[in-house]
Amino acid sequence: MEVTVKTAEQLRLTPEEFDLICSKLGRTPNFNELCAFSGMWSEHCSYKNSIKWLKTLPREGGRMLVKAGEENAGLMDIGDGLGVVFKIESHNHPSAIEPFQGAATGVGGIHRDIFTMGARPIASLNSLRFGKLEDPKTQHLLAGVVHGIGHYGNCFGVPTVGGEIYFDACYHTNPLVNAMSVGIVEAGKTVSATAEGIGNPVMFVGSATGKDGIGGASFASADITAESVQELPAVQVGDPFQEKKLLEACLEVIRTGAVVGMQDMGAAGIICSTAEMSAKGGVGMRIELDKVPTRQANMKTWELLLSESQERMLLVAKKGRESEITAIFEKWDLPCSVIGEVTTDGLLSFYMNDQLEAQLPANELVLGGGAPQYERPYKEPAYMEKVRAFDPRQVPVPEDLRAVAEFMITRPTLASKQWVYHQYDSMVGAANTSTNAPSDAAIVMVKPTEKALAITTDCNSRYVYADPFKGAMIAVAEAARNIVCSGGTPLGVTNCLNFGNPYDPEVYYQFVEAVKGMGEACRRFETPVTGGNVSFYNQNPDGPVFPTPTIGMVGLLDSLDQRMTLDFKSTDTLIYVLGPLHDDLSSSQYLAHFHQVMHSPAPVFDLDTEQRLQVLISQLIRDRQILSAHDISEGGLFQALCESSFPNELGFSIQLPQGIRTDAFLFGESQSRVVVSVSMEQQGSFLQAVADFPCTQLGVVTTGDFFVDGNQWGTVVGWKDKHEKAIGQLMRTETDL
Repeated sequence: MEVTVKTAEQLRLTPEEFDLICSKLGRTPNFNELCAFSGMWSEHCSYKNSIKWLKTLPREGGRMLVKAGEENAGLMDIGDGLGVVFKIESHNHPSAIEPFQGAATGVGGIHRDIFTMGARPIASLNSLRFGKLEDPKTQHLLAGVVHGIGHYGNCFGVPTVGGEIYFDACYHTNPLVNAMSVGIVEAGKTVSATAEGIGNPVMFVGSATGKDGIGGASFASADITAESVQELPAVQVGDPFQEKKLLEACLEVIRTGAVVGMQDMGAAGIICSTAEMSAKGGVGMRIELDKVPTRQANMKTWELLLSESQERMLLVAKKGRESEITAIFEKWDLPCSVIGEVTTDGLLSFYMNDQLEAQLPANELVLGGGAPQYERPYKEPAYMEKVRAFDPRQVPVPEDLRAVAEFMITRPTLASKQWVYHQYDSMVGAANTSTNAPSDAAIVMVKPTEKALAITTDCNSRYVYADPFKGAMIAVAEAARNIVCSGGTPLGVTNCLNFGNPYDPEVYYQFVEAVKGMGEACRRFETPVTGGNVSFYNQNPDGPVFPTPTIGMVGLLDSLDQRMTLDFKSTDTLIYVLGPLHDDLSSSQYLAHFHQVMHSPAPVFDLDTEQRLQVLISQLIRDRQILSAHDISEGGLFQALCESSFPNELGFSIQLPQGIRTDAFLFGESQSRVVVSVSMEQQGSFLQAVADFPCTQLGVVTTGDFFVDGNQWGTVVGWKDKHEKAIGQLMRTETDL
């Protein structure tokens, strides 16, 4: 067919990009070649609207073993000859259209990024955003996404150890499904996603290729509309049992030493893996597409190039050792075939039955090579006037604070996620220590050493909406605070940056300011950004979702003895808040859901105070001067006290202080605060240790009742029951939807 500008626009390339392609090739591309550029120059693959700002983030230093973006995932040294490999990515658009497969393949894809580097995945986390849970559509999406995550992870055999779920109306049409995987690799045993060695065979390994997921990268780089359901074929179909076999086969074949390089066939499929591996090695490839194992007959060239069928790898082997590799994949009952070889010319030459179907310079296709890079205009969003106009004096203090507390603890964002996590296998592998003794971050043992990892995902997107710069700083700070409160030392960050349409100047402002804030906080906490994902075009018919720069962070405990949990341990221990108290309601769940105030500033936050708090908490844990630590975040102080009470069904008795609004004290979300419990015997030394930092005694741990200012607010069992059942009571069965 004749390729024109109109053809390019149908493939989501601009007229300017079509002209640029013609210039780079010195001719008009054929349809197969234009499809290749469409996938590779999509936002999802090229980061063309974000890379300029991503480069401003701290991307090396600390314990990093590879620079950000150099490999499929971040790699950091944890000692004892081991490295931790981790990454977070989005699967938002597929999950909006087909929640089960969208979420399942998101989990499968992020695990492949880990084991393609030679690491064995040991933990999975997720960060999810949905619309109002009372809405039947949200219930359908939540049920499908949770089922997909649980199905893939449970079958694959990697525990889901942590995560977060928020519910806000802005995510009604476009939910966010961010999946994180963490793995362990021995030093010197990693594999690079690089092709090299002229004449070395290029091998296809894993599941056969089908027509599912075709154009998935381009689909992820456009707004969700009423017509998006017609693009259902762009959603991949996963098979966790195939992936389990692929994991074991890949790790086994790496041990042979016969592998030169390997990369997951994720977004944009074969064209992406061949282009990126070739460009990185400064080589080309001759690929015979008719040798690619397929599960559907008569697939066209462009379909083979762009299919995103799951559980597949592209592997470059040492010449003459193909049989060793083939034997291993045959043992695991997985397709494996030589489909080409490495060449000197830097070109990707794709043949079908000896007929040249496409020829493309590898470097011109990829990020950091010839892919375009844009600097978009941006301006402060108009709604910021409403944010600045917020006056807390116009918000009345409720008379019945207990009724407010009962309302708040059953809000879906604050309620227990038991309905969700009971569908996940959190114990497979027997390394997760957090199931029965919760910490602010998930704690996973690094066998066979004494070490453990502290892992978390965090982002309060309401804060980022109110102030993108400060909100992104808070996301990094909370992740670090969760790791520190769990006894760990923060190591590094992976991020998943979820925003609306980058061509909207107000959306791009949110993105730019959030990246700036994230960078400042990461530099302060010495947590370099090891890599991640940008997901634009997260839009509803009424506008973009809240800007949601999700932070995945990994920390290290040299021994499980360092671990700190969040639960109150025994009665007659003292409860303190470390950190300053503020008359602050801003951007709290209380303000948004009880008072229906949707525009207010981000909560009080000071980076210096936060850093001092984290240093102090680490010292208190190291010196064994506290019995529990739990950061104050969504829902405020009352929520944190409840979460510390529930595990052992112990109550608390607290006094409301003078000089601060009672609703701000109980439900405000000012930052840099941690609830700790202290034994009577340690009180003196504890107070001496915290003498130079704001510290407020709240009260004591009790046997099983809640008391506020001497008033009995009910039993811990009653509050726990409300908290745990809230989401389950809202959810309907699929047949009801």
